[in-house]
Amino acid sequence: MTDRGAAEGAAGRRDERTRAVPTAPLPRPEPVTLAGHGIRLEPLSEAHVPGLQGAVADGGIHRLPFAPHVPAPEAVRASVRGLLADVEAGTRLAWAVVRAADEQVVGLTTFMNLALADRGLEIGNTYLAGSVHRTGVNTAMKHLLLSHAFDELEMLRVEFRVHHLNVASRRAVEALGAQQDGILRAHRILPDGSVRHTVVYSILAPEWPGIRAMLEGRIAGPQRSPRG
Repeated sequence: MTDRGAAEGAAGRRDERTRAVPTAPLPRPEPVTLAGHGIRLEPLSEAHVPGLQGAVADGGIHRLPFAPHVPAPEAVRASVRGLLADVEAGTRLAWAVVRAADEQVVGLTTFMNLALADRGLEIGNTYLAGSVHRTGVNTAMKHLLLSHAFDELEMLRVEFRVHHLNVASRRAVEALGAQQDGILRAHRILPDGSVRHTVVYSILAPEWPGIRAMLEGRIAGPQRSPRG
């Protein structure tokens, strides 16, 4: 391909990713149950607290590095109430992750930083019980969340934010097909006094069909993705 042809191809891809979209804000999304691939994402409620207490104790995930958002078992109820207040305020959607085979609550995930005027949101505040790491639950959960964001809510952009030192989570997000947008330097001071640089990733609506096909292939085959 000539330099001119390559430039025109790149310009075409940029045009596709920044094409005109409706300017009316999206309606406030309502909590719904998402199900498939052996799991169910149930709108979060206080009824999930006992299961979530077991999930954070499983593998001691609240003590893992880079997990200040994961509450200790005794703090789960207060954490859930805070998330539910965000849901009520319209700034977040939150789900408990339930394994369908035994109805066990194995984690939590949210849509946060809802930007309805700009058709964007962030997937974050996610944690999963240690025993379901690398079992395919994370991949299945991300497929359900991304499908809901792009296919049902008609989002333009889905974002992920990761601690710069959290190599495992960065690899997992990159394995989804998300593109790195940049790094917010000295973005947060954490409870232990350390400074977090935040790596920002995103998936755009035009990229979703290819990523969806990749995820569905991964779900259908052996689970070998990082932290899948």
